[in-house]
Amino acid sequence: MLAGRNPERAAIAALLDAARAGSGGALVVRGVAGVGKSALLADAAATASDLRVLRTSGVESESPLAFAALQRLLWPLRTRIDSVPAPQAAALRAALGEAEGEGDRFLAFLGTLSLLADAAEQAPLLVVVDDAHWLDDASAAALLFAARRLQAERVALLFAARDGDARRFDAGDLPTVMLGGVTGADAGALLSARAGTTIDPAVRDQLVAGTGGNPLALVELAGVLTADQLAGRAPLPTPLPLTGGVERAFLDRCRHLDEPAQRFLLVAATDDTARLTVVRNAAERLDAADSALDAVERSGLLRVDGDAVALYHPLVRSAVYRAATSAQRRAAHRVLADVLTGDPERRAWHLAAAADRPDEDVVAALDGVAERAAARGGHEAAAAAWARAAELTAGGEARGRRLYLAASSAWLGSHLSRASALAQAAAADVIDPLLRAQLLALQGQIEWNTHSLNDGYDLILQAAEAAADVDAALAAQLAMLAASLAAFGARSPRALNPTALVAEPAPDAPPRVRAAWALLHGFGAVARSDWAAAAESFRCAFIVTDADPVDDHVLQPNLGIAAMLIDDDERGLRLHEQQLTAARRAGALNMVEHALTRGVHFQIAAGAWSKAAGAAAEALLLTAGTGHPGLTALPTAQLALVAALRGDDADRHLDRVAEIRHKHPVGITDALVADLTHWARGLRAAAQPATALHHLQQIEGPAWRRLSALDLFDAAVRGDRPDVARPWLAELEQFAAGTGLPAATAVVEHGRALLAGDGDAETHFQRALAAQAGSLRLPDRARTHLAFGEHLRRARRRVDAREHLRTALALFEDLGARPWAERAAQELRASGETARRRDVTTATELTPQERQVATLVRQGLSNRDVAAQLFVSSRTVDFHLRNCYSKLGVSSRAELTALPLDL
Repeated sequence: MLAGRNPERAAIAALLDAARAGSGGALVVRGVAGVGKSALLADAAATASDLRVLRTSGVESESPLAFAALQRLLWPLRTRIDSVPAPQAAALRAALGEAEGEGDRFLAFLGTLSLLADAAEQAPLLVVVDDAHWLDDASAAALLFAARRLQAERVALLFAARDGDARRFDAGDLPTVMLGGVTGADAGALLSARAGTTIDPAVRDQLVAGTGGNPLALVELAGVLTADQLAGRAPLPTPLPLTGGVERAFLDRCRHLDEPAQRFLLVAATDDTARLTVVRNAAERLDAADSALDAVERSGLLRVDGDAVALYHPLVRSAVYRAATSAQRRAAHRVLADVLTGDPERRAWHLAAAADRPDEDVVAALDGVAERAAARGGHEAAAAAWARAAELTAGGEARGRRLYLAASSAWLGSHLSRASALAQAAAADVIDPLLRAQLLALQGQIEWNTHSLNDGYDLILQAAEAAADVDAALAAQLAMLAASLAAFGARSPRALNPTALVAEPAPDAPPRVRAAWALLHGFGAVARSDWAAAAESFRCAFIVTDADPVDDHVLQPNLGIAAMLIDDDERGLRLHEQQLTAARRAGALNMVEHALTRGVHFQIAAGAWSKAAGAAAEALLLTAGTGHPGLTALPTAQLALVAALRGDDADRHLDRVAEIRHKHPVGITDALVADLTHWARGLRAAAQPATALHHLQQIEGPAWRRLSALDLFDAAVRGDRPDVARPWLAELEQFAAGTGLPAATAVVEHGRALLAGDGDAETHFQRALAAQAGSLRLPDRARTHLAFGEHLRRARRRVDAREHLRTALALFEDLGARPWAERAAQELRASGETARRRDVTTATELTPQERQVATLVRQGLSNRDVAAQLFVSSRTVDFHLRNCYSKLGVSSRAELTALPLDL
């Protein structure tokens, strides 16, 4: 029975109404055990007669089984799996155990969203997920992935999760309602319905006070108190029967059963199949026959419906299982393992729970569980299986190897603390040099992503050194990685040069090997600030890979990093676009995120700010679902910077970045995030030169110091602080001389012009503009035209100034740089010319996601293909595409493609 709960029922009704209208969403119902979460979900399902309802729930004992809850949920839709894109269908079948082979977890997540959206085309869908705190990690991740991406789908996702349990359902970003206790008439209605008699108001209030209004506790009390006590004719017992809690009350009922019935109930509490056949066959092995089942059913602690068996409440399971002795629990697990011969996953876990000493047979079964889970993307389940297998391994290298595999899987599943602890445990047993190198590399990756760049770098150096004598290819890869970290400022107390660990490859070595060698030496040169050597090495790597492109998931990102380190904007844009296209086609979410966020650097430099904002917005959505909140800091900081460049509200993004950095480890990108926020704050404070300088001076990354140099020069000159600008200029002069890049030369000449006063300023400005003709950096070109125009106007050469100021204004308007456009317009008016706002045909009114949809549609992709690449459903793509048509005044894909837009 559901009493009261009108506000909560209204929230659910609004969720269902939105789904009916084509606006999907999710809601999490939270509360303590017994507060009525399941009853509220049942009420929602009962009132949704026009919606198709799919159900699943978390089960405590099956939490190590990858995708177990998702498999139950999607089982009614299994015949529709072929309706989703083939890569998603293959990954989903692998995840659900319907097909062999490798499964990509994020493709399986996207397949879940696509399958739900497809099913909702026939009728709106209500997905009910009870006991979400006990979902296996893979199922929870898949359902949260879908929940966060529901937009135009007719799907409502309703979760219920217990507060105060050891396992948490981490969905803090989803809308939530909190259930508290019931009082007054609502409490009286519950008591009366259970007792079948009228409840005295004073007794009702006394029971509410004693239970906190917990509905389950009230119902249980109504069943044990007498009619006279409930009517107030007899005093209530002191203390109340449920003083020890609802679990204690269930346990008391269990202990009134005879021994065979208690054994039957323990087997039912230990089981996670919910199949009567399994429970009965296992219980019979403990001499608990049908008479025991009858006794348990009569107690009300267990219900049977056909071949389905269910405990009265999840608290019955925990009360009975925890009250049993360890020997009794092992016996229950052992008999369940004996009857589950056709279910290797469950059988292995029951065998593991029954084992109390090393057992090679159990270890072998767990190895199989882990390998199968890892193959279908269930990294959390694989980590749990390998960790338990390690516990049951006698020791030595085999134990260390399993702990390493567990740590690797925990890392892939974004359980960083768990991965670190497992890797630390493995270190004591790992002796083999190759395995030790792999373990050190994993530890380094964990360290630089969660705590210290320097400590992570030191571990990678150790890994490269360990691999040098046993695996030259791995050593070369690790050496290149170490050099790349050093190029970003990582330092180690050990005097080891990564380049010394790798021999120069032969001229006929594979392109991948030669390119890696060149990158290794280029990164080493960057760490020494030898820009000429760095540029030469990186260009060698570019030449090799241009002539013979390589498909290498380690080499490709490092080519992009090399382009960023020497400001090769054209190559950087091209490389990251290639990486993004390949990652989208493969459905590799982590590589999509990497390509998006790293490509933003070049887009900001080139003035493609709308693309940068769209990429950062997409990356933010992707990183929000990874289970690692620290990853959201970078795209959020990028959104803050683009907003500041445009003169939009950057403060909300900046505040969010500060909150993320305070609460979560950001890892290797933390220094980059700090630089982006300093630049954004400097731009926000442009009207106060001293404040702007305070922020801009704190930028440490060389690439970002070069990108923000014009802002620092401007603030330094307006704030009469040339002493601040000169060291930056000297740094830029060294870089420009070493690389010979036009963009670098242009910034140097611009800085020299500002610091030259009225002397040689004009010559330096002209040189800057000449250099910018060979550069993609439109914002820098606009800034130089503005600064040159300001200089000429101050020199009373107003006619000459106007040409530069007009050009600056036009460029700033094209860029959407409102503060700079206003400054250029003001200067133009001061020169005696009225600045007229141009009607610029742009797509600036499109949201980031609309812009992404339009970009891909203009490439000829179908809605289905666009959905797969953006990790959303086809219906969401259609929704955004219709908005694009409306905003741009077109009515077809052909008209959209024909528009002269810079998306």
